[in-house]
Amino acid sequence: MKFSRLFQAATLLIALVLVCPTFIWSQAVNFAQVQGRVVDPTGASIPAAKVDAVNVDTGLTRSVVSNADGAYSLPNLPVGHYKLDVTAAGFKEYIQNGITLQVNESPTVDVTLQVGAVSEKMEITANAVMVETHENSISTVIDNSRIMELPLDGRNAPALILLSGGAANVALSGNDINSSKNYGNGNSANSSPTVTISVGGSQENSNNYLLDGSDNNDAFSNVNAPFPFPDAVQEFSVQSSGLSARYGVHAGAVINMITKSGTNNFHGDAFEFLRNPLLNAHHVFFTPPAPGSHDDTIKRNQFGGTIGGPLIKDKLMFFAGFQGTRQDSSPPPKTTIVPTAAAINGDFSTMMSAACQSSGKAKTLKAPFTNNITAATNFNPQALALLQFIPVAT
Repeated sequence: MKFSRLFQAATLLIALVLVCPTFIWSQAVNFAQVQGRVVDPTGASIPAAKVDAVNVDTGLTRSVVSNADGAYSLPNLPVGHYKLDVTAAGFKEYIQNGITLQVNESPTVDVTLQVGAVSEKMEITANAVMVETHENSISTVIDNSRIMELPLDGRNAPALILLSGGAANVALSGNDINSSKNYGNGNSANSSPTVTISVGGSQENSNNYLLDGSDNNDAFSNVNAPFPFPDAVQEFSVQSSGLSARYGVHAGAVINMITKSGTNNFHGDAFEFLRNPLLNAHHVFFTPPAPGSHDDTIKRNQFGGTIGGPLIKDKLMFFAGFQGTRQDSSPPPKTTIVPTAAAINGDFSTMMSAACQSSGKAKTLKAPFTNNITAATNFNPQALALLQFIPVAT
């Protein structure tokens, strides 16, 4: 009994050691934070001021108290729209609206309180002036409007990394398993849609991909693992140049994608994206198709929807989404050699003649062939059974 309990305790401890570092690291890069100072009209610090950050979509509230220097910090805030509510004895209540926090953002919002009764209120409806002072990296945020509204072939959201500065679409370098024959801008040999993009001159397989702060890299090819479809993505950031030490895993850019979540209001959508040759523009007289080209035969349907809302208002929300993809296309033209009726009966003399050889020289088959002829009984019976499903060449 004691050994069993000891084993359970050891298993739990190992699980905590393995899980907790990932969780803590995920928290650091998945959220945003706000900091600043609370001062009076003369610029003097106001200690013990209560600072509340309220998410206007979910009702989430985080509270802190300013220190002796009037400084405050609100870490680990989920991305979204916030208002800042600051109160202190002997000063009017201060409300700042229009604070939008994006992924891994750390803006400074300073607050100046006016002398007056706490029952009085000073509310600012204009967007807050926010200055980023904690990150040295160059960062571009691809927001939800661009993810949803820009044309996106195949609805592969990571392809929008190209909107950030210095990004270029390339094929993986090297040979054999890491060659562009196996990995291009599409599907890799072992995962669904991936991208091979170089950011700021880095190698195309040196980027660090995160999904809600957690590792989302394909360990085999070192490109991104699959990301959710665009309707389930809130936004993502592309950081390059001067990255923080916490991103020391990869030498290239850091792409951190955030999924959508539920709010206090029900919201959702349904979609159908169709690609069909019948909807394509036809070739006009002055631009005929190129020699050897064939018409587009890809038929693709991408359909689904999302829904989110409250289960318990201000406390528990849900979000769910689904996308289905159906695609078919005609294979490219291909020439295949099939046996003649004579060959099926063991006579290969015509097939081995000079007229049927690309070299222009006749061939002579070895035993059990004599003059390129053998008994049909020498053939594998299973192979002969399969030949009934294959056309016979003339």
